[in-house]
Amino acid sequence: MDAIVALLSHRSVGEAAQAVGIGETTLYRWLQDSVFQEAYRDAKFEVVQQALSQLQQTCGEAADVLREIMKDQEVPPYTRVVAARTILETSIRAVEIDTLVARIEKLEQFIEEQTPDLSKYRK
Repeated sequence: MDAIVALLSHRSVGEAAQAVGIGETTLYRWLQDSVFQEAYRDAKFEVVQQALSQLQQTCGEAADVLREIMKDQEVPPYTRVVAARTILETSIRAVEIDTLVARIEKLEQFIEEQTPDLSKYRK
């Protein structure tokens, strides 16, 4: 686990290996191991999830700022247009993502229903 933390917090494999006191070749070998790869992928996913969570906490403030810029007559027109476009594009993307998530969930449910029960073939 120390190696995974080091990989996440250093800029290169060499720096990460040095930080945990192992050889760079060893760390590269570990990176080829499927179990290590899965743990590393899970750790990277968790880091991204935490960052996204922090960003989501400020989304309301960001929307307020864009709204203020868009409505402020003292702000240059180009800046107001950019703010308005950002609001519209973000709103459209959110709807598209919600639609895609719903479709994926339906597909997953369909696949699950179509998958035969193989438990009777297990010991």
